[in-house]
Amino acid sequence: MPEIGEVARIVHFLKKYAAGRVIKAVQAQEDTIVYGKVGTSASEFQKMMTGKKIVDAKQQGKYFWLEMDSPPHPLMHFGMAGLMKFSNDDTAHYRPAKIEASEWPPKYWKFNLELEGEPDCQVSFVDVRRLARIRLIDAKAEDLRKTSPLKENGPDPVIDPDILTVEWLSNKFRSKKVPVKALLLDQANISGIGNWVGDEIMYQAKMHPEQYSNTFSDAQVAELHKAMMYVCNTAVDTLAESDKFPEDWLMKHRWGKGKKDGQNLPNGAKITFLKVGGRTSAVVPSVQKKTVTVMGDVPGDVVGEEDDDEEPKPNKAAKRKTKAKKEVEDSEESEEKLPVSTKRGRGRKAADPQVKDSEEDSEEKLPVQTKRGNEKVADDVKEEDEKEASRVKKQKMSTIAPGRTKVTARRRVSRPPFDK
Repeated sequence: MPEIGEVARIVHFLKKYAAGRVIKAVQAQEDTIVYGKVGTSASEFQKMMTGKKIVDAKQQGKYFWLEMDSPPHPLMHFGMAGLMKFSNDDTAHYRPAKIEASEWPPKYWKFNLELEGEPDCQVSFVDVRRLARIRLIDAKAEDLRKTSPLKENGPDPVIDPDILTVEWLSNKFRSKKVPVKALLLDQANISGIGNWVGDEIMYQAKMHPEQYSNTFSDAQVAELHKAMMYVCNTAVDTLAESDKFPEDWLMKHRWGKGKKDGQNLPNGAKITFLKVGGRTSAVVPSVQKKTVTVMGDVPGDVVGEEDDDEEPKPNKAAKRKTKAKKEVEDSEESEEKLPVSTKRGRGRKAADPQVKDSEEDSEEKLPVQTKRGNEKVADDVKEEDEKEASRVKKQKMSTIAPGRTKVTARRRVSRPPFDK
C-alpha cells in the first residue's frame, strides 16, 4: 500500500506538472466501487472538473487532494495498489514503468485529465484492484482538513510536527492498551504510517512491535518519536526512492521473506516475521527487545530474561488456569471417595454420604449398587435359598431312584422315565 512517502511523491509531481493549469478535458470511467462507495460518480466527477483550474496539490498521510479554484475539490486515496501516471514523465509514479505499458490512457484507468499549456501533459488515476477511492468534497479549500474523512484521521508526522509532539505521543500511548505497531498503523491515531514505515520506526527505535503502548517509559516514547520523525521525513524527502534510503535501514533488506539467505541483515542479524495488528511485521530479535512481559511471552523475549535460570513466574491467566485445574482435580478426588449412583435416565442423584450412627451399627455396610448390581445381589440371595431348599429336598428324596428327578442348586429339572 502507498504510504506517506509514496503519496508525497505523487503530490510532488502534481505540484510540478498540474498546479496552476486548467483542465481542458476530462475522461472518467464509471466505477460503482471507486467512486460509488464514497458517494460520487464518474459522470459527476467529469462534469465538476472540466474547465476548472488546479491551484495546488496537498496531502495528509495517505490521503491527497487537488485544491481547485472553487469547490468541489477531488480527494483521493490509493488503497492497496492505486497510482497516478503522467504522460510526460514515466518516473513520476512510485512504481517502475513497464516497457510494454505505452498505451494511453493506461490500463485500469479511472479518470484522465488533459491539461492546457506546456509541457503537454495528461494525468491518469489508475487502480487495478479497485480499492482506491475518489470523492468530491464541497467545502472551502482551507476547511478541507476539518471535513470528513480527513478530520477523523490523526496528524501527519511531516506536515503537523507542531501537533505530533513527544508530549502528544506520550498521552496517546498512555490512553491505549494495544501493541505499539497496531497503534502506529491506525490512521485515526497518526496519518501516513503503513506497514514498512511502521516496521522501520520500530527497528530504528530498537523496540518490539508487540509491546503494549501503555508500558513504554517517557524515555522510550521520546526515542520512538525521534525515530518516527526521522523515518517519515526521510521517506518524504527522498520521494520514497528506496535507492536513496540509508543502507542500515531494515526496509532495504526486509523483502527476502521465503527466499534462501534473504532474511538477514548485512551484519548477519536475522530478520523474522510475525503478525501484529493483522499485518506481517519484520523484526530483528537481536535488536528489538521487549522491556516488559506481555501475554504470550516465553523466556528470552524480554530484556533481562535471556540468562535467568529461575523458573519463570506464571502470569495471572496461567495462575487462574492452574487453580481451576486443581479445583477440578480435587473435585474429582472427592467424587471418587463418595458413592455415586450411575442409574441411567433423568433424576440421577448422588448417594447420601451421611449415614446415621445407629444404622451403621445395626446394618452391614454395603456399597450402593447400580441397577444391574442390585439384580446380581437378588440372584445371589435366590441361589442361596435354592441351595438350602435343595439340601432339604435331597434328604426327603434320598429313597427315590436315581435318574427320576435331578435337583440342582439353581433349579429342579424333571426328566421322563426311561426304559432299561
